[in-house]
Amino acid sequence: MTSSVATVTVAFNAGRGLPRQIDVLLGQSRPIQEIIVVDNASSDGTGALLRERYPGITVLSMPENVGAAGALAVGLKYAALEKRHDWVWVFDDDSVPERNTLECLLHNLASLKNEAENVGIVAPTSVHKETGVEYPALLWRDGFVKPTQNSRQQPVWFADLATSSGSLISRNLVEEIGLPRADFFMDFFDFEYCLRARAQGYRIAVITNSKLAHEMGNARKVWLPGGPALWPTRAPWREYYMSRNLAYAAWWLYPSRTVKRFVIRHLTRHAGGVVFFGSHKIACLKKMAQGFWDGRKAVLGVRFRPS
Repeated sequence: MTSSVATVTVAFNAGRGLPRQIDVLLGQSRPIQEIIVVDNASSDGTGALLRERYPGITVLSMPENVGAAGALAVGLKYAALEKRHDWVWVFDDDSVPERNTLECLLHNLASLKNEAENVGIVAPTSVHKETGVEYPALLWRDGFVKPTQNSRQQPVWFADLATSSGSLISRNLVEEIGLPRADFFMDFFDFEYCLRARAQGYRIAVITNSKLAHEMGNARKVWLPGGPALWPTRAPWREYYMSRNLAYAAWWLYPSRTVKRFVIRHLTRHAGGVVFFGSHKIACLKKMAQGFWDGRKAVLGVRFRPS
């Protein structure tokens, strides 16, 4: 029996770039049963453009911006729990797969045979199109750990943390562990979802030869002592959520001295990157500090929205 696959794209003011993604989804070598876009209260006419140009897709319009986390939760609830598609292929609005990406993901999943039974997430390899730099999925060892080069060269390898954009999420997983945390609003919600999945015994399969072009905002290549890396230029409000949600995870979800030390070191290094590479240094550092404090105090929910 062929699995039913729907896509869910979280879109905010994406009228210019989103049609590139929709056109590729419509032209997938393995047909998609339903294309769904969650319009996150866009002010640029994204919803109207989609309805006019693509009358066959489903548009879920949010009355206000509920963040990437809230919008993904809405989309997964509709696609997996209400429409009961077997797999939901999720995207940010700046991600574009290749024409055969879905076919490649499902083919490699099937190749796992018995091992595929407990796979809840299937992720492609995300690549920054302009620079060719990959964003590898990660391992979690009371902190982020990059996989070895050897494991990343295998056709399929298993990770603990994968970026949501481009990933296939199984309905079984959603039914068992629930939806992404809308109170995270933005950032780290996908990693939290992966950690929740792993805690319930699900595996995250990364398909090496399946590529996804992902812009990651305004990321640019920078040079660090260990070699080239991508620096994601974030607005101050984004820095708040990343800092807050990571601190919350360390103090409330996975509390241990090791995790707390890791988070402090990670945020300290990132603050150094803000000083060297950031555009709004003082504002970003202030929002990071505020986010860290709120995360430790378990103050979640919508605190700032993009202006």
